[in-house]
Amino acid sequence: DLNSRRGKVNGVEPQANSQIIRAEVPMAEVLRYAPELRSMTSDRGMFSMEFSKYEEVPSHQTAKILAEMAEDA
Repeated sequence: DLNSRRGKVNGVEPQANSQIIRAEVPMAEVLRYAPELRSMTSDRGMFSMEFSKYEEVPSHQTAKILAEMAEDA
């Protein structure tokens, strides 16, 4: 699921009854992630996030953002 959100998995840490997945995902792609994760994991999945860095928006995403802004204007 993280790959479909333009995410990059940096590591997976096995725990007793779970796994910790460390990944970098654009903020725009995780705004509604919590309810989707709960749904995928039968309400057992949790996630946290923290700011890491700014990156340039890919050109295909820029076009999409500008089109959405034009619709709202």
